[in-house]
Amino acid sequence: MVTCFEQNLKRNLYIIEVTLALLDAANDKDPGVQEQVRKSILTLGNHQPDKVLSMCQDYLVKHSKLVSGHRVVVLQTIELVVKSKIDDISSPKIKSIITLASDEMTRSKEIIPDWQQTASNILVAVGNKYINDFMEEILSKFQPGVLPHFYVVETLASLSDSNVYGMVPFLNAILGTMLPMLSMAKQDNMKLVFSSALSHFSESILEYLANLDKAPDPTVRRDTFSGEIYTAYDVLFSSWLQSRDPKLRLTVAEALGAMSHLIAQDKLEEQLPRLLPALLSLYKKNPENYIISKSLCQVLDAAVNMGSRVLETQIDGLLTALHQQDSIKSCNSNERHILCLSVLGTANAFPDRLMVFVLQRLENSNERSRIGSLTVLRHLINSTSSIMETKKLLVLASIKQPLADHSNKVKQRVVQVISAMAHHGYLELEGGEVLVRFIIQHCSLPDSQHVCSLLPAPPASVTASMCDNTLHLFATTVGRLTDVLWPMLLGFLTPAQYSNATAPLCKSLILLASKKRAAQEPGFIIDLSMPVLLQVNACFPFRCRGHGAPSLSLLNAISPSIHPKVQALWETEVPHLLTCLEGQWPTITLGCAQGPAEGMRMSLYFLYKCIGVTLQQCTNKELVRKQLQEILISARHNDATERAGVAMGVGLCARSHLDDTLAKLEEFGKSDAFKKASGIFGLLKDKNDVDVEKMKSTMILCYGHVALHAPEEQLLLRLDTHILRSINKHFNTKVRGTGGLDLTMKLSLIQSVGLIAKAIRGCVCKQGYLFSRKQELVGIMMVCGLICLISYGITQHECLCITDQNLVTFHNLGALLGRLAPRCTDPSPAVRTAAVDCIYTLLHIQLRYEGFASDYRDDSVETLLTMREKLSDPDPSVLYKTCSDLTKIISKRLPHQQLNTLIFMLFEGLVDSQSNCSRASSVILNTLLRNRGAGLQDLVPEMLEALHVRLQVISEEQVKVAVAQSILILASQHLQTVINTLLSHPLPWDSWSCEMWIALGADSAVARQIMEMIMEKLNIMVPFEDKKQSMLRPGMTKVATSQPLAMTCALRELMLNGQAEEATVTLFPRLFSALLVRVGSSVAVQLPKDISSNGIGNERRASGKAVPANFDVCGVAVEALRILLARAHLDAVVKALDEDAAWDKMKGSQQHTAGVTRLSRAMAKHAGPRLPAILESLCPSFNNIYECQRITVTAFCSELLNHHVVTELMMIDMLMNSMMERISDPCSTVRMLAVRGLGNVAVGSPEKVLDLTPDPIRWIPVQAANVLLYLDQQNMHLLVNDKLRCASIMLLGNLSRFGSGEAVFKDQIHNVLVSLLMHLNDPNAQVVKACKYTMRVCAPVVGSEQITAMFHNHLHEEKGLHYGEFINDLIKYIIQDFPGMLNFYHVTVVQFFKSNWSEIRASAAMFIGEKI
Repeated sequence: MVTCFEQNLKRNLYIIEVTLALLDAANDKDPGVQEQVRKSILTLGNHQPDKVLSMCQDYLVKHSKLVSGHRVVVLQTIELVVKSKIDDISSPKIKSIITLASDEMTRSKEIIPDWQQTASNILVAVGNKYINDFMEEILSKFQPGVLPHFYVVETLASLSDSNVYGMVPFLNAILGTMLPMLSMAKQDNMKLVFSSALSHFSESILEYLANLDKAPDPTVRRDTFSGEIYTAYDVLFSSWLQSRDPKLRLTVAEALGAMSHLIAQDKLEEQLPRLLPALLSLYKKNPENYIISKSLCQVLDAAVNMGSRVLETQIDGLLTALHQQDSIKSCNSNERHILCLSVLGTANAFPDRLMVFVLQRLENSNERSRIGSLTVLRHLINSTSSIMETKKLLVLASIKQPLADHSNKVKQRVVQVISAMAHHGYLELEGGEVLVRFIIQHCSLPDSQHVCSLLPAPPASVTASMCDNTLHLFATTVGRLTDVLWPMLLGFLTPAQYSNATAPLCKSLILLASKKRAAQEPGFIIDLSMPVLLQVNACFPFRCRGHGAPSLSLLNAISPSIHPKVQALWETEVPHLLTCLEGQWPTITLGCAQGPAEGMRMSLYFLYKCIGVTLQQCTNKELVRKQLQEILISARHNDATERAGVAMGVGLCARSHLDDTLAKLEEFGKSDAFKKASGIFGLLKDKNDVDVEKMKSTMILCYGHVALHAPEEQLLLRLDTHILRSINKHFNTKVRGTGGLDLTMKLSLIQSVGLIAKAIRGCVCKQGYLFSRKQELVGIMMVCGLICLISYGITQHECLCITDQNLVTFHNLGALLGRLAPRCTDPSPAVRTAAVDCIYTLLHIQLRYEGFASDYRDDSVETLLTMREKLSDPDPSVLYKTCSDLTKIISKRLPHQQLNTLIFMLFEGLVDSQSNCSRASSVILNTLLRNRGAGLQDLVPEMLEALHVRLQVISEEQVKVAVAQSILILASQHLQTVINTLLSHPLPWDSWSCEMWIALGADSAVARQIMEMIMEKLNIMVPFEDKKQSMLRPGMTKVATSQPLAMTCALRELMLNGQAEEATVTLFPRLFSALLVRVGSSVAVQLPKDISSNGIGNERRASGKAVPANFDVCGVAVEALRILLARAHLDAVVKALDEDAAWDKMKGSQQHTAGVTRLSRAMAKHAGPRLPAILESLCPSFNNIYECQRITVTAFCSELLNHHVVTELMMIDMLMNSMMERISDPCSTVRMLAVRGLGNVAVGSPEKVLDLTPDPIRWIPVQAANVLLYLDQQNMHLLVNDKLRCASIMLLGNLSRFGSGEAVFKDQIHNVLVSLLMHLNDPNAQVVKACKYTMRVCAPVVGSEQITAMFHNHLHEEKGLHYGEFINDLIKYIIQDFPGMLNFYHVTVVQFFKSNWSEIRASAAMFIGEKI
């Protein structure tokens, strides 16, 4: 059997082997592996800590030259084991670990943070339990008179934090040793560590003193350390605080704050006048102010605790400085909190002065100042409730001014303050309702403020959301507010201005109602109108931020206070309705997507129906008659929806009370409300409030609905005598009058007759009714120009025939309105009032021209009377809002033929001498264009030209912005016309034309459409024309065509607008390709001579102004390309091109390909992921008919093959195929670039070369040699181009290394060897260098050691070559090593006797001569 000893031995051996293996693996490059190694050794150390620590220690000792990273991982492992099993480690091992860590920490005098910090952590971990052993070791390296190691001081500081009770008894001695060292510290890093240590020591001492009951030595007192701390304070404050190093300054400031509590009170009192200003001055020097604020807070706390008198003299400056810091926008939440604590430190000592200071700052309208004051006030309310108790009313009075602030950021701070006040009993006091109203007002923002959650929320929406949450907080967490909030919130539920707050109000009221029901209160006091309003809300559930479901839930909550039967019914039905709302959300939402005004009218219509149904069930006839009278008198008969609602309600009532309803209608028809003023005195009477014709229309419609809802058995008996007779009476009084026919009455008659026909259709056959008034009704309809066919069996509801009316027009209405409307914002109130009165009169005259009666009152025109009152307010925002409303009325009533006159008159108003009026003209113009601009396509060119002229003289910046908006509005309605007009402006564009194009970039959607249209045109339009220079000079010159040039300028201006960035980024690949091709099309292209006569104006040509020198065809395209790269955030690409001066190279014909190559290189390095889409757009240009475009595209793609990114993006095959196709291009430059691109494959994607065919090593160099032979033997005329010869030869050399050792490649080298030898004497130096390079690289393949050595010794690119001697020696080796090849060489050399270059022919003759 195996003994226990043997088992333990095996286990120990296993642990040793595993631990050693893990320690060896600790240097793995993967951080994850390192972490797993540490965890595994920790697991072993938990079982045998001494053994594992010994092995780690021995490993470090034996491997003294371990790399730093490896040592750090081993030391981290030791730290983990020590922290985990400190209680199980033997004392000797503890001492050895302390010694090891101390040696590791101080071995290097240089600071190596990872290594030394880890060793320091081990010492701190041990020192937490074995403080004496730790101090014995560390103090041996902390000797008087010798500056200690940085991490010795750092370790002492760290241990003072983690082992307060162990370290404080040693601190007196440590401080005694440290103080002389302070003057020895010259380097900033030592000053920093000493400052940090003093800060930690001070905080440890304070913690020790605060917990003396737990301390091992309760006799320790503050004055034990006061002397040493003050000495250190003097050095830090007097010398180190003025350091230039910001990090050191902050560390010193932090230390001073901690030390202030330990300095003797008299010393601190003496230092405060210097210390406080010094700390405050640091705010200006350091962007990160948290530490300064923390230190200041500690100093203030110490000063307040000792009752400092000096502090009182410093309080004003202190509060001002702290308030300025709290007002800084960049201040984070922690810093604000500590700043407020600094202020609160003075609250107990100077409560009245602090409150006066904060409340006075609330009166300052500056946003930052007010935000800071509100932040401090919130903390005062939350943190000093006892002090604030007597100042609640003062705070309530002072908070009213911030309530009126328009800044959303201020509003958000106000909401936070109100929330704090609610928790401390402010809202129950007088004036608390104002704060609740503020919350409700911002809960009721218009629906437009509550945007889609996928978009960034605007500030107003954030404020509304905060208010919603705060209201919910009131109802849930502030229990004391239940009785206060219940009646208050109920009061806000019914007013119309708070309709958008219905949802959050209902949710809060539901919670309050639940509390009341839980408390078993006898009933809730509610307004009986509230349930009706909630039912209306439920009928339109998705309006007003979805108020339907909360309204239903609140109805259910308050049902006990209405009626027990209602409670039982609603508790059953309301949950079912809520379920329906949730299930039918999409369908119902689509059906209810209406504006606020429409929603209000539909709500009134529903209410009238509710009244009608209620009156049906009512048995009290007196009440029925009274309510019918109330409905007919109080209704707004000018509103079509309300007329329909009244008629519906009256009709529903007639189902149960037919005779009473008919009697009430007849009585109302005879009342004074229908009597018009007559005679000369009647002219003085005002009947504007109730239009008689509209009232009669309501009556006619009421009779129709009465007939529709009346019981069948009673209807026919009353049809002739009551219903039709009354309709005829009301209608005929109008027909016989002197005025024209009222359209509203016509429509009411049609509807009423249709309803009557529908009512009697079913019962006339049953009862044999003879319709005696049929012909009379038809006659009335004919008089109106309307026909409604009524028969006993088949009835048409409504049949409307609109007759043409030839009316005389008010021809100068537009001009008059254009003059008067801007004056509604004139600085003089009298002028404003007079202007509105004139407009009111003009619109009434227009109504007469349209055929309306003189006493006719149009609803929209009448609202001008109320607008006149608003214009008394001098606030510009109110005036401009009123102008906008005024324009909507004018737009509604103005005939189309007058619109152009009004618009051009407003153009003149843009340069009005009164700035208010010029701004008003812009507001009116934009409102008019939005409402009526869609029908002005023919006027667009003329309007744009007028705006262009006006821009040149407008000085008001706001008006310029509005004009830009006008152009954008026109573009959104007539995009193609606007583009064509602006493109026709004479080139180069003036600054105002450029501003008009820039304005179009403000709307991303419009900008994208324009860019797409321009790119489409650029692809198909001719970029230039070849024209003869002059009669005396031969040759052709490229001259730019105007339209593509103008489109390039347009793209440049569009992209200058930052708001076009989204469109630019989306279309970037296509834009880049289009502009790159455009750059290629513009090289060496001249401006047309008639450049300024390409459009609607010839001002520049007429004035003889010269074209600016910096305006050239290619420069425009290059500048547009540069702007595109910048707008797409490719700053690295732009920087690289700037450094290489690539932009200028792209413009020049000689350096164009070099510039494009640099562009391609920069794109490959910095914009690789964008290349596939760019190449997809560029591909069609490879076969373009224009040579210049093919050159540019080939140069760009050729350089891409020089970079590995094309392989990563899987574009290599497409690019190589394109380059191979370009080798046969008619243009020599394209061929040269294609060959260069194929050569670049070897550099950019060498691995791709090996994957091209099943026999890759053979294919590439062989094909390269074939290319060279093809060019040299059959296409000699192509080699006239030096660059092409050079590129071909370099291609062979670059690819030759892939064919080393292949027999077929050896044959190919011998085939081209003669060509290379001939071109070794080429007239072009670059070709000679290429030949030397290729022959030296290919030498090993030739198969002769002597020739290889000769090539390597003599063929160096930068060295000269004696060609004759070289050929003489080479032929000897060829004859010696390759006698069988002599005949082939002879035949090949003979072909070079026909070369175009004399040097080549001479080389051929020399070769033949030496061979012979």
